[in-house]
Amino acid sequence: MLIALRQGRISKWFSSYGQEAVSVGTTLAMHEDEWICTMHRNLGVFTARNLPLVKLFAQFQGRASGYTKGRDRSFHFGTREHRIFGMISHLGAQLGVADGLALARSIRGEGKCVLVFTGDGGASEGDFHEALNVAAVWKLPVLIVVENNQWGLSTPSREQFVFDSFAVKGPAYGMESHSIDGNDLDLVLKTSRELTQSIRENPRPILLECMTFRVRGHEEASGTKYYPEGLIESWQSKDPILRYRSSIIKSTVASEEEVKALEEELAAQVLESLNLALEEPKPHYDEQAELADVYALVGSEPSHEVAPESSRKLRLIDAINEALGQALERHDNLVFMGQDIAEYGGVFKATDGLLERFGAARIRNTPLCESAIVGAGVGLSVEGFKSMVEMQFSDFVTEAMTQICNQAAKLHYRWGQSVDMVLRMPTGAGMAAGPFHSQSTEAWFARVPGLKVVYPSTPAQAKGLLLRAFEDPNPVLFFEHKNLYRSFEEEVSEEYYTLPLDRAVLVQPGEDLTVIAYGSAVHWVQDWMRANPDNSIELIDLVSLRPVDWNTLEKSVRKTNRCLVVQEDTFLGSIGSSIASEIQQRCFAVLDAPVSVLSSSDTPIPFAAELERGFLPQERLDSAFKSILNY
Repeated sequence: MLIALRQGRISKWFSSYGQEAVSVGTTLAMHEDEWICTMHRNLGVFTARNLPLVKLFAQFQGRASGYTKGRDRSFHFGTREHRIFGMISHLGAQLGVADGLALARSIRGEGKCVLVFTGDGGASEGDFHEALNVAAVWKLPVLIVVENNQWGLSTPSREQFVFDSFAVKGPAYGMESHSIDGNDLDLVLKTSRELTQSIRENPRPILLECMTFRVRGHEEASGTKYYPEGLIESWQSKDPILRYRSSIIKSTVASEEEVKALEEELAAQVLESLNLALEEPKPHYDEQAELADVYALVGSEPSHEVAPESSRKLRLIDAINEALGQALERHDNLVFMGQDIAEYGGVFKATDGLLERFGAARIRNTPLCESAIVGAGVGLSVEGFKSMVEMQFSDFVTEAMTQICNQAAKLHYRWGQSVDMVLRMPTGAGMAAGPFHSQSTEAWFARVPGLKVVYPSTPAQAKGLLLRAFEDPNPVLFFEHKNLYRSFEEEVSEEYYTLPLDRAVLVQPGEDLTVIAYGSAVHWVQDWMRANPDNSIELIDLVSLRPVDWNTLEKSVRKTNRCLVVQEDTFLGSIGSSIASEIQQRCFAVLDAPVSVLSSSDTPIPFAAELERGFLPQERLDSAFKSILNY
C-alpha cells in the first residue's frame, strides 16, 4: 500500500504498521457472530474476519463496488455480514454504539461479547467517559481496547494525559482493567481469549490497554518528522510481525524458507487484489439513486392514515403517554432510554406508569450521558431493536449532536444500515424557563439529510404521528411543545392509529392569505383568526419539518397569492426562512405581496416572564397580518 501510495496509484492510507498484533489478536478471540467496532489502524480486523480483499481495496479507493459505494473513505464503513461497525471521523463515537450492541445481546441473554477499539488520543473525548460509565452502570458485555500508540497525530502522550497507564481508568468506573504488551501477538490473543470468555460467562465491561507504537504517521501525508530522533528505531526490535515471525521459526513451527514462501504468496495475493480493485469502476453520480439511499424504505403500510373518531378528550401529554404504551405493546423489541423516565415517569410524566407495565429492561433510566445513550440507540438498531430516547429538554441535545447528525443520519446512506430510533424532544418557550430550557432547536436537525423531523400541534396529531414514528425504520426527531402538554384537550381515539410523517395539514381553508405555522404558533394564529373573523385566512400546520410537504404549501399559496410564515424560532437559518425562500421561488409569478416570516427576537430566550413575552412574536402578530393583507 505504501508503494502504491508513492506511485500515485492510491490517494490516502492509514497504516497499521507496528500495531498489527492488537487488531489480529483481539479479533481472533471473538466469535464470528460478535460485533467489532473499528478505528483507523484496525486493518487486522478486516483480514482476520476474511473480508474479500478486492472489495476491501475498492472501499479504500472509493470505488462503486466498495462497502460504501464510494460515499465514504478508507476505514469508514461497516458490514453486517462480517459483524463490523466502522468508525466515523469523530473518534469516540463508536464507543456508545458498542454499548448499544452489547445491550442488545444482554437483553436477549445471549452470552455474547462486543469488542470496541479506541486510541489514546480518542480516549480524551467525552464519548469515552460516557460510554464507559454507561457500560459499567448497565454491566454491558463489552471489551474496550485502548490502543496506546503513544501519539495523537503529532501530540505525544505527555500532552494528552497525566497518567502512566489507561489501566488506572478502569477502577474509576468500577470495572476491571488490564495493561499488556500490545506488540506480542501470543499475549494479546491469550489475554483477549481469557477476557472475552469471562465477559460471556459474567457479563460486564472490561478495559484492556495494549501498549504499542505507530511507526508511520497518523496518515501518510502527515509524516513522522515530529518524532524524536531514534524513536522509530527503538521500537523496531518490538515490531509485532518480526517478533511473531521469529518465534515461528525458533519454535520450528515453520522454517525460514516456508515463512518466506508464505510471505511471497501473500504479497502476490495482496498485489493482485489491489490491481483488480483499481480496475473497478469509479462511482457515477445519479441523483435519484443517491437520494434513494438516504432513508431506509418503510417496510409496512401505515396502520391508518386518518385518526378514528372519538368523543374522549385527552391533553397532549396524555396522548403521548398513551401512544408510548401502545407502541411498547405492538413492538416487543422496543426499548426506552432517558433520564428519570422509569420510576419517576420523566420530568413531564410522559412515561408515567410504563415501568410497571413493561419492566426495567425496556424502560431504562440513564446516566446523564446523552451522546452515549443516542449511540446506544444506534447500536440497538443494528441488532434489530427499536429504541426511544427522551431528551429531558431539547436544549440538552447538543451533547449528542455527533451521534444524531453524523452517525444516525448518515448510516443508511453510507453502508445501508437503518437506525430505527425515535428521539423525543420537549421544546419551546412560554414557561419562563430561561435560555437553556426553552430554545427552539428543530431547525438544527431539519437541515440534516437522513433525519426525519416532526412537530405536532394537537393531541390527536401527537398520538398518530408518534405511533407512525415507531413504525418508521429511520431516525425520527419528535418535537413536543412543553407549553402545549397540559394547556388544552381534544378528542383522541383509544384505538391504535398512525398519521403520515410527511404531510402538512390544512387546518382551515381561506381565500385572502396562506399562513404556514407549526407547534405553538398554530394556536397563536387560530386565536387571531377567532378575534378577526372577517378575514379569510387559510391556515396550514406544517407538521413535518423534514421532509416538507411542498405540494400542499405551493397549492395553497397559488390560491391565495399571499403567504405569511409564523414560528416561535428566531429568523436566521430557521424553518420559516427556508419555507419563505422556497415559496418565493415557486410562486413568485402569482404573489401579490412578498412572503413574510414572523419570528421571535434575535436574542437568546430570556428568563423573566415579561422579557419572554417581548421576545416571542405573539404581540407582533396583529401588525404582521395587517401588513401583508394591506400590501
